Amino acid sequence: MVGVRQFNEDDVLDKALTLFWSKGYANTTMQQLAEATGVQRGSLYNAYGDKETLFLRAFSLYREKYVGQMRLALGEPRLRESLRKFFGFVITSMTSGTPTRGCLSTKTAVGSEDLDDAIQIVLKGLLDDIEAAIFERFSRADVEGQLALPARQAARLIVTMTRGLVVIERIYHDEKRMRATADSLLTLLLRD
Repeated sequence: MVGVRQFNEDDVLDKALTLFWSKGYANTTMQQLAEATGVQRGSLYNAYGDKETLFLRAFSLYREKYVGQMRLALGEPRLRESLRKFFGFVITSMTSGTPTRGCLSTKTAVGSEDLDDAIQIVLKGLLDDIEAAIFERFSRADVEGQLALPARQAARLIVTMTRGLVVIERIYHDEKRMRATADSLLTLLLRD
C-alpha cells in the first residue's frame, strides 16, 4: 500500500538518535541511518525528506524526555539536594554507554561550523528549557536568600557549567571529577 510506513517509527527514531549521538549530526549520513535503523534509504527519504528532518524528529523526542527527567531531578524539596540530583542526572546522562555518549546537543553544536537555522533553534530551545526549569526552581518561595546570585544569572551559570562538564567528560572521562566540580559550583552559588 503506497504511503503506509512499513516500519515502527518510534524504533527508527530511537535508533537514529543513537547514531546521531555516537557520530554527531554532521558526521552521520543517510546511508548510515538506513543501516542503523534497518530501513531502506529511499524509505527514510520518503518518510522524512532529509537527514535534518529526521534529526529534528528524533531530537524532539529526546528533548521531551530529557527535560521531563531533569524536572523530576529538580523536584527535591531542599535546594542543595535538588541541584545535586540535577547534576547527578546530567552527569549520568553524559557518562552512560560504552563508549560514553557525551551530550547530544553540545556534540551537535560543536560538530559543524555552519549549523542550519532549524537545528540551531532546537538546540537553543533545549538550553532555554534547561534554564527555564532551573529558574523556576530558583523562583520558589523556599529558595529566597539561598542564592549568591540573582535567580536568572544563577540558572544561566548552571546551564553554562553543564556544557563545560561535557568537555571535561570527553577529555578526562572522570565522573568523580565532574561531580566534585558540580559540588564546588554549589558551594559558590548557595549561601546555606
